[in-house]
Amino acid sequence: MQTVYQDSYKKHQEKLDHFINNFNDLGEQFGKADRNAIKLFDLEGETINIKSFKVPNIVNQIAYKFFRKSKAQRSFEYASKLKDLGIGTPKPIAYYEFTTPFLFKKSFYISEHLDCDLTYRELTRDLNYPDHEAILRAFTRFTYKLHESNINFLDHSPGNTLIKKVGDKYAFYLVDLNRMEFKPMSFETRIKNFARLTVHQSIVETMSDEYAKVSGEDYNKVFELMWKETEAFQDKFKRKKRLKKKLKFWKK
Repeated sequence: MQTVYQDSYKKHQEKLDHFINNFNDLGEQFGKADRNAIKLFDLEGETINIKSFKVPNIVNQIAYKFFRKSKAQRSFEYASKLKDLGIGTPKPIAYYEFTTPFLFKKSFYISEHLDCDLTYRELTRDLNYPDHEAILRAFTRFTYKLHESNINFLDHSPGNTLIKKVGDKYAFYLVDLNRMEFKPMSFETRIKNFARLTVHQSIVETMSDEYAKVSGEDYNKVFELMWKETEAFQDKFKRKKRLKKKLKFWKK
C-alpha cells in the first residue's frame, strides 16, 4: 500500500487507514456506484468523500504499475494544482494505491465533501431553473477562466461541476479530476471543451454569447463552432450507444 497525505491531514493517518481498509463495510453510500464507488465518512466532525476506483483491466494494471500515474494520484495532484491556481475544487486530502510486485490493483482518492446547490446538469434538465441564464453565463465565465489558466478539463460534462450560491453570485467547483491537460489552448480546443455539456441549442447560444463577450471573439464564429462540436459529440455518443446495444444483443 502506498499513501500520500496533505500535510494537515497526516495526524489523521490511522483513522483514514481504518476507513480505507474497511471501505466495503463502513461509510454512507453517495450517488450511483456504476463504475467507481463513493462513500462519505465523518472525520472528527468533518465530512469527507472517499472515491474507490475499480480495479483496471489487465493492460492498465501493468500501465498504472510501471508507466502511468493512477486515477487516484492524478485526482490528488490535479486538485492541488487547481487550488494553487485559484480554481474551485473540493480540498484534496489523500490518495491510496494497492499493488502487487507486477500489477496495479485498487486505488482511493480522499477529499472534503462539498454540499452544493446544484450541478450544471440541472440547467440542462430544467430550462426554467431559477436564475438559469445568470448561472449559465457565470459558468461560461468560469470556463473561460479555466482556459486562460491553461486548464483543459477533458471531462467537462454536466455532472462534473458543482455550483453553490454565495450571496447573489455563484461559485463553481470541479470534480472527477483525473483527466486534465495543463497547457495553452487554441481557439478551436477551447470551444470544443463545451461540446459535452448540452443538447439544447438555446443553452449553446447563451454560452456562445457570453464566451464571445469575455474573449473578444465574434459571436457567430463562437456559436457556429460550439454548435458544430456539440452536434458532432452527440452523433458520436448515439453511434456508440447503438453499437453497445448490438453487442449486448449478440452476447445474448
